[in-house]
Amino acid sequence: MALIRWEPARELQTLQHEVNRLFGSFFETPTSAANGGTAPRRWIPAMDLVESGEQYVLRADLPGLTEDDVKIEFEDDVLTISGERRTEHEERSKEYVRVERAFGSFSRSLSLPSGIDASAIQASFANGVLEVRIPKPEQRKPHRVTIGTGAPRTIEGSESAVDTTAPAAV
Repeated sequence: MALIRWEPARELQTLQHEVNRLFGSFFETPTSAANGGTAPRRWIPAMDLVESGEQYVLRADLPGLTEDDVKIEFEDDVLTISGERRTEHEERSKEYVRVERAFGSFSRSLSLPSGIDASAIQASFANGVLEVRIPKPEQRKPHRVTIGTGAPRTIEGSESAVDTTAPAAV
């Protein structure tokens, strides 16, 4: 009998692949003759969020879209990017062998730290890549309290002065 070495990383990759396959097929609809035998695919654009210096930089791949096709909203510390990639209107006389490009609307939301100034968010769009620059919120700086040395001082004639000559009542 041969011993097989157990590799947890490979097991996790297999599990992740199966979960991705399950959820991927969950959102697809079955093929039908009405849409030419092609199944509509859910389109989720790829995004990167990078923290650099004084800002967060979000980049999203949106090929085939223009600035007018994309909407960016910031509300309650959530940045939402949404839009729609429309199908190209072609003659239905063509027979497709394989269809992989997905079309349709999308929406991606990212939770960001509180305190971000919405008016300072900047966005640019070039060559199918959306770039959103989000300035980091001002960090609350801790206030350092200095500790004095010696006993607390009292002011002469104040009621808070303690008479140390009389024994304390128990």
